[in-house]
Amino acid sequence: MPTVQANGIDIYYEVQGEGEPLVLIPYLAADQACYAFQVAEYAKHFTCYSVDLRGAGLSGKPEGTYTTELFADDVAGFMQAAGIGRAHVFGLSLGAATGMWLAAKYPALVKSLSLHSGWDRTDPYLRVVVEGWQIMAQGLGSVTDMVIRGIFPWCFTPELYAARPEYIDSLADFVRGRPMPPVDAFLRQSGAVIAHDAQAVLGSVQAPTQITFGRHDAVTSTRFAGPLSGAIAGSEVVVFEDCSHAPIYENVEEFNQRTLAFLQSHSG
Repeated sequence: MPTVQANGIDIYYEVQGEGEPLVLIPYLAADQACYAFQVAEYAKHFTCYSVDLRGAGLSGKPEGTYTTELFADDVAGFMQAAGIGRAHVFGLSLGAATGMWLAAKYPALVKSLSLHSGWDRTDPYLRVVVEGWQIMAQGLGSVTDMVIRGIFPWCFTPELYAARPEYIDSLADFVRGRPMPPVDAFLRQSGAVIAHDAQAVLGSVQAPTQITFGRHDAVTSTRFAGPLSGAIAGSEVVVFEDCSHAPIYENVEEFNQRTLAFLQSHSG
């Protein structure tokens, strides 16, 4: 169980595969195992470093204000402590928000950037959704139950719920089996989502960048495609037509194929 000290906290991570380093940054409340369906494939081509962000998984959960910029500083410190050097950087949702700060502040560390279900700056719609998750987490007294009852419906299409209820149940069981954060740590992490604003630094991103969305995502919808792609020079946008916020689970085969093709085109 590898852990490094970076930016004043313990950061837990796991390593799998061979090849150029690929750093995978989790989404809100999740630990490094959230990319299980991707790492199995990516590890055939890359050395995958899956990290737990501050406030989640087995990493430190100190008091104080969390920001997406702070998460990026943590990941940069982790990369230095783990001796990774320059890597492909990949994140979904909160992981994407962290990745854009990392690429902007530490360009020498980022060989390519993969931003999935990301956004440049939190708008009033996204804010009220996340505040609802905060209220639910406090009311239930459980981040696990809040994720399954509160966040899942935003991540998957109604069609997936209707057609494959057993698959949704299996994902819920997966969440129940992971080390979920306490409510106070979730409030700090979700506070970083609400405060996220990378507009002023996106123009500093130099790495080749892939930006993806689910067509049916309401939380970080394609309304953010223009602001992100317009600010990051040379970036490409991919839309998964049958997905909502979590194409990594809704259409694993297409997601992995399209994202791996991008990663491989910028390796070597």
